[in-house]
Amino acid sequence: MDVGLKRELEEKVRSGERLTREDGIALYESDDLAWLGGLAHEVRTRKNGDVVHFNVNRHLNMTNVCTASCAYCSFQRKPGEKDAYTMRIEEAVKLAKAMESENLTELHIVNGLHPNLPWRYYPRSLRELKAALPNVSLKAFTATEIHHFETISGLSASEILDELIDAGLESLTGGGAEIFDWEVRQHIVDHRTHWEDWSRIHRLAHEKGLKTPCTMLYGHIEEPRHRVDHVLRLRELQDETGGFQVFIPLRYQHDFVDMKDGKIRNRLQARTTMATPAEALKTFAVSRLLFDNVPHVKVFWVMHGVQTAQLALQHGADDMDGSVVEYKITHDADNYGTPNKLTRDDLLDLIRDAGFRPVERNTRYEIIREFEGPEPGRRELPQAMRL
Repeated sequence: MDVGLKRELEEKVRSGERLTREDGIALYESDDLAWLGGLAHEVRTRKNGDVVHFNVNRHLNMTNVCTASCAYCSFQRKPGEKDAYTMRIEEAVKLAKAMESENLTELHIVNGLHPNLPWRYYPRSLRELKAALPNVSLKAFTATEIHHFETISGLSASEILDELIDAGLESLTGGGAEIFDWEVRQHIVDHRTHWEDWSRIHRLAHEKGLKTPCTMLYGHIEEPRHRVDHVLRLRELQDETGGFQVFIPLRYQHDFVDMKDGKIRNRLQARTTMATPAEALKTFAVSRLLFDNVPHVKVFWVMHGVQTAQLALQHGADDMDGSVVEYKITHDADNYGTPNKLTRDDLLDLIRDAGFRPVERNTRYEIIREFEGPEPGRRELPQAMRL
């Protein structure tokens, strides 16, 4: 990158001036990851100090039966297919109750787009889960699922959200976003929920007082310009509603573990390579710099691997998600045996080892408990890690 442009971008960031589309593309073109990470680290420190947030959560997928066959997805099954499953509500409640230990604060629920389950299954499941776990926040359903509920119920998204909120919903999940630009999206997504409906549904959720996450699936067939476009669409929606709490870059995954039935469902796998750790860190840094109006950036350690997740905390991220158990959508992000569970103590150790002070939060980013950092004397100005 030209020295003059580098200085211009530094001045913009440090003065709080909003970066443009051209700025975002230029940042991706830079090969100076130390400089880029340091600049993003300045922003995350200005917004969140030396804190790294985490929560104690579990994932619950009540069905993997799905009408869609998205090119990147290995989770979905068709009705009658081997390994297809759908839980009875009583079964889902029993499983959730078994997850209640360790002061669980959040249940994260995402499902396939089941062609035969009635609409009433979903609000009833939330009501019974909330009755069984009254102190646990229910973070449930993607915008894609809400759009699916419109189809099977005949209700509007507004009516659906009202009923789900009444049943105990506290936040939507951020899934279904993938990459919004149609140039890429038409090749990776096999459902009807695109930018127009995704943004419509999150806008409605924000109007009803819900705070939601937003995501981006990167590292497949998209280019940096598509990532920039994706973030800027979300940034504009955030200007309008203020309802996004956190942005979560999600690294596209290959299947490292053969499927039991030998069928490879990830159709992108043969012609893609996953993003390297360096590319992941660049994506976190550029996202933090562009997304000036969202308070938090989360690194989902399951999809990045533990070591890359720690480094992401030095490149703009300030949240390490939660403890997670048996995440079924993707796993083994780095093919080095990434665990499927981290305990609270594991998270505390990882955050401190990266040089930060752990803070446990709930779904609404309210502080539950603050913990001592590794070096109290460095709290005011944690130093960026250099590669």
